[in-house]
Amino acid sequence: MSEIKIGETPVGDGHPCYVIAEIGINHNGDIDIAKKLIDVAADAGCNAVKFQKRTVDVVYTAEELARLRENPFGPTNGDLKRGLELGFEEYAAIDAHCRQRRIHWFASCWDEQSVDFIDQFEVPCYKIASASLTDDALLRHTRSKGLPIMLSTGMSTLEEIDHAVKILGKQNLVLLHSCSTYPAHYEELNLRIIPVLRQQFGVPVGYSGHETGIPSSVAAASIGACVIERHITLDRSMWGSDQAASLEPNGVTRLVRDIRLVETSMGDGVKRLLEREVPIMQKLRRVGGWRERFH
Repeated sequence: MSEIKIGETPVGDGHPCYVIAEIGINHNGDIDIAKKLIDVAADAGCNAVKFQKRTVDVVYTAEELARLRENPFGPTNGDLKRGLELGFEEYAAIDAHCRQRRIHWFASCWDEQSVDFIDQFEVPCYKIASASLTDDALLRHTRSKGLPIMLSTGMSTLEEIDHAVKILGKQNLVLLHSCSTYPAHYEELNLRIIPVLRQQFGVPVGYSGHETGIPSSVAAASIGACVIERHITLDRSMWGSDQAASLEPNGVTRLVRDIRLVETSMGDGVKRLLEREVPIMQKLRRVGGWRERFH
């Protein structure tokens, strides 16, 4: 199985799981909230934070933007979408804060202009959202930047994933298994597809989860997911469509802790007698060769 590098961090078989705290739009358009979420991720030991970037008038139709939808920014869906977008000054502040906290950041870009916008900040990689997996033009434009790509595979068939992989090429590519329901139910997660994707496409495979708990994401890491991505929030009761499917600060801290414990527990697969087992063996085993071996 191949590996890639995100910045100077190797990602793939034999390396620690690369943990991404997805801030997405959970900053609610507030740079101070964004900085607090970066701090949460850095304090928890995450490798990266991830945002979402859209050129609103490109991604959404005029009719969709005009649709009535009461929200903190105004009466229409357009008010909401524009209110959640951060501009150059905000992203410059995010870039500076992440450098100070020594944590990677990047974004899911939903259109080509957004790819170019994020490219200004010399991010270490790009993420392509599940919703964009079939957007060949966006895939090609993202690949043209020459950076590693993480591709989420929610709401997609194996045939659609195969087509996207052919567009992107397998070099510097990570596939992320995902279930695009918010929040996802445990019976929908189908983690057993992770080794299937590894076998079929021959690239590193991770997991982007939208469930409310931690065990399934830790389980994904234990069966070979080299990347784990989870939404984070300051408080699940905050306003916003993604907050309920996010982990609060204590949750993301526990997630990273448990993934690292699982990695430590996996060992090397070689059966051996441990020194710390010897006195227990001598005390409890009535029949065996320990007398000859240790006397």
